[in-house]
Amino acid sequence: MSNHDLSGLSDRWLGKAWEHATAAERAVLTQIHRREHIARPPKSTADDDRTFGERVADGVARLGGSWTFIGMFMVFLGVWVTTNVWLLRAHPFDPYPFIFLNLLLSMLAALQAPVIMMSQNRHAERDREAAEHDYQVNLKAELEIMALHDKLDQLRVEQLEKILEVQSRQIVLLQQLIETR
Repeated sequence: MSNHDLSGLSDRWLGKAWEHATAAERAVLTQIHRREHIARPPKSTADDDRTFGERVADGVARLGGSWTFIGMFMVFLGVWVTTNVWLLRAHPFDPYPFIFLNLLLSMLAALQAPVIMMSQNRHAERDREAAEHDYQVNLKAELEIMALHDKLDQLRVEQLEKILEVQSRQIVLLQQLIETR
């Protein structure tokens, strides 16, 4: 594969020189020229390459952003308040206004927020990679369609040239036929 071939493809299909094409466009043109596939199957959970911390962050984000967590948390708060106000009236371990509970909630929020942010950042990075891959697949499909249009146009031109050639021969034969009469 020569650089000249790729430059020609870039000029014809992208409308810009090879040097001005983005890295993704160059990769797609190279794969088209080599007739390679771009599409790949989605990652399965069996191919989990996340670290332990990333798996924990994803689990915390999954649980912390669910109605199950909200329900469990409401039950916990209800039990805490009920225990300290009604059951342990004489000697509550966290009397009203529940300062120890506020401390626990603050620590939970302080830990949970960055962990959820780590998970979201990782998901955003995966989404960016998926978007880049989708762009390459779409660009290749578009360029392949353009190539098919070029081939169809070329076939049409060849057919028209043959038809014109046959018509020319027929006109010559008809003229000869008329002259012989």
